Amino acid sequence: MRWLLVDGFNLAFRSHFAMERIGLRRPDGFPTGALHGWVRTLWSIEDAEKPDRTVVFFDLGGSDRHLAALPDYKAQRDETPPDLVLQIPELKRLTALMGPRVVEISGVEADDLLASAARRLVADGHEVVIVSADKDFGQCVGGPVAQLLPPPTANPALGWRRLDAAGVTEKFGVPPALIPDYLALVGDTSDNIPGLRGVGPKTAVKWLQEHGSLEGVLAAADRLEPARFREQVAAEAGRIRVNLGLVRFKDDFPFDPAERGAGDPAALEAYLESMGMQSSAKVARRRAAERAAKAQGELF
Repeated sequence: MRWLLVDGFNLAFRSHFAMERIGLRRPDGFPTGALHGWVRTLWSIEDAEKPDRTVVFFDLGGSDRHLAALPDYKAQRDETPPDLVLQIPELKRLTALMGPRVVEISGVEADDLLASAARRLVADGHEVVIVSADKDFGQCVGGPVAQLLPPPTANPALGWRRLDAAGVTEKFGVPPALIPDYLALVGDTSDNIPGLRGVGPKTAVKWLQEHGSLEGVLAAADRLEPARFREQVAAEAGRIRVNLGLVRFKDDFPFDPAERGAGDPAALEAYLESMGMQSSAKVARRRAAERAAKAQGELF
């Protein structure tokens, strides 16, 4: 089976900002831009990927394990736009009506839940496509796991791009298994994780290629080149090891592949109409009719 695992907030923010300028709202003024972008994008991805199952993962509060190690984890991020905050509960409701299962656990980051699901599904012999722009997911890629990246904002004509293990290596300079080591060294500004001061991607890749892993780099601190980094690497080895724990997914949370999203074509159409999303309601009706006709044809 092919599974589509979706990074919910990543796609939600993308959907919101893609439609923000249009200012779409329900007749009573409730914002619907993210909902419009979400339903269209999810349908488009499912049509292209043709998954057997789709699961969407959301954060539900902060990540306990990350905040315990780094109290300022993600502290630098701007507040979620108010219009998107209002739409998050509706995005989850909409998703469930569309058919995908929604997964969220208080105190556990969605990335860890998604990585856990991917590990379990691969162990069971399934194929996995991760939908996210988050570079952290490069560590999951390889074999039956691919990452689907959204079009870059600066060049949307590139379209959605699929990364396999070779693609991850080409993009970052290190293979999937070393993505956490790489991020521990360079840091991750999006999560407020500081790397080694002055160490950029080229230096991190050079060190990892020469010494094989983060531990190999730390063990070679007294002979690293450029020499100006030697003292800093030795002094901050403990903090960089903490970084590694922050960027490496905890992928042992339970995930039951047998659980399914309910989905309700009639309720979905009614919901879209109630939100003033008439064109999407028509698409939902057509898609439901096509699925019914296909199912009927398969019976005969």
